Amino acid sequence: MSVGSEQTGPPAHPGPGRPDPVHPGPGLPAGARQREVLLDAMAARPGSGLHVGQLHWRWYGSLDTRRFQAAWQTVYDREAVLRAAFAPYGTRGGPRVVVYPRVVAQPVRHPQGSADWQALLLSERQRDFDLTRPGPLRIALLDEQCGAGGAGGTGGAGGAGGPTRVILTYHQALLDGRSVRLLLRAFARAYLAEGAATGGERRPDLRDHLRWLAGQDLGPARAFWSAAAPPAGSATLPPTGDAGRPRARTGPVRTTVRLDPYEASRLRDWAAVRGVTESTALQAAWALQLRRAVPDAGPVTVAFAMAVSGRGIPLDGASRLPGPLRNPLPMSVDVDPGEPFARLLADLGDRAFDLAAYEWVSMGQVHAWSGREPDEPLTGTLLAFDPPAASGPDPLDEEFAAQGIRVTAPETVDAHSGFALSLTAHHDRDGGLVLTGVHDRTRIADAADAADAVHRTALLLREFPARVRESTTVGEALRLLGPRPQPPLPRPAGGARLVLLRPATRPGAGTVVLVPSPDAPAATPAPAEPGHRRLVALDGPADAADCLAALRPVLARGEPLTLSCPPAAAPLARELAHRITAHAWPTPPITITPPDAP
Repeated sequence: MSVGSEQTGPPAHPGPGRPDPVHPGPGLPAGARQREVLLDAMAARPGSGLHVGQLHWRWYGSLDTRRFQAAWQTVYDREAVLRAAFAPYGTRGGPRVVVYPRVVAQPVRHPQGSADWQALLLSERQRDFDLTRPGPLRIALLDEQCGAGGAGGTGGAGGAGGPTRVILTYHQALLDGRSVRLLLRAFARAYLAEGAATGGERRPDLRDHLRWLAGQDLGPARAFWSAAAPPAGSATLPPTGDAGRPRARTGPVRTTVRLDPYEASRLRDWAAVRGVTESTALQAAWALQLRRAVPDAGPVTVAFAMAVSGRGIPLDGASRLPGPLRNPLPMSVDVDPGEPFARLLADLGDRAFDLAAYEWVSMGQVHAWSGREPDEPLTGTLLAFDPPAASGPDPLDEEFAAQGIRVTAPETVDAHSGFALSLTAHHDRDGGLVLTGVHDRTRIADAADAADAVHRTALLLREFPARVRESTTVGEALRLLGPRPQPPLPRPAGGARLVLLRPATRPGAGTVVLVPSPDAPAATPAPAEPGHRRLVALDGPADAADCLAALRPVLARGEPLTLSCPPAAAPLARELAHRITAHAWPTPPITITPPDAP
């Protein structure tokens, strides 16, 4: 039920907030990373949970629903990002971010027994965001029975005095995990202050960050990344045996492995002695996994993406700025079995240091500067190492305890970020190191292969302190992973592809996309015909998601787009236009050709 009411079920408006009817103005151009997230979301299948993350915890003690909502309203009033959305219908230059003057927070509370916890967590993650409505955060609560799922509480939170589960679900187009934790602390302070305002609007805010991005000189970044981008032919995926299997259409699969506090402490000490961090050790373990997929005996270049905070930029207050700053960037390194393992660690550390100066650049920009073909990805996997939580008692916990309230440490459900496999490491409250792998079954069909890669990475992190010395070679470290698996058979290509029928006569002229009927023959390049716009055809049996994935390079240009189709393909063209509009791009016009047209 909505906070303060007795009505069960979903809220009247499925979005996370309700704006006042005040026009927010023209807004600001979305950042490059935001545009790429929107393009990913546009091509995703409904309910995939792509770019959707979660934070959840238990609340023991009295939870005053009106005070809870008032506290969140205070945060909404202070934080521009919670009142932000993408302007509907878009503009010729692409998506724009608008900030509404006021948005009403709408937490939803589910009474005890009305929902299963795991089912609610999943349904919140799979429920699509309307990114043209503010804001990017949903708040849900579930009352539990006393003693459900753990130790008893202090009563008063839900039915029979049980605790309340609180879920924050967010979209990476406007927020990242660090931002949500900043917002959570702002909410806690507001709740302790009886919902009263705790200051004016935060500055800098999302708008300041967008202006900062728009003012950057791309020349030095282009020069750096043109040389630093992973070279063509790099190894990008761990060993898998599912190359000939059909791609699954279901959502991502998660695998979790934990190093206990002793193992985590030993790894930290081992890395420190070698002048590197645990994050570098994780990168080295993953580089070995990627190298293991290649049977060649000599050096092999491997490539993966590394998540950076995006907050190490020369913008005052960036470290405290809630927004979509976290950013994946490509990293490549040569893995030579004959070289010392210490050399691999040093190379990884140097590369991480070099790219820190350009952590505001998006993966799509790097791809464009690399000169690679649009359908040739730079990487296939993503690594992230979340910083450890602050040590020592939290003053906010003490203030809550004084009011008879206890809250557990927030737990994270990592977002599926569109990579074949992403691996996130973080320290838990007990000092253990938790590895969470999220793999996309449309990219790696066999869950056992993805889970094996996560478990073998944990194995390496356990073995490094005991088995890797100064004299250890990369080849000796590789042998810790066991025998190399047999390479899989090539997987036949599938899905939609774009066929160029006519180039544009001038830059910015736009593109006409021919959407064929389901039984149309394959498109073939034809001699140039009159017309100044680029002419391309979608080819291959595919649904709307596959078509939008193929259209991504066209949409990324931000140029005028027209869909042309015969009557039989009109339903598919309309669905494409609807999804393009729903993700803040300009609505493409549709022209329907006569049935007998060539």
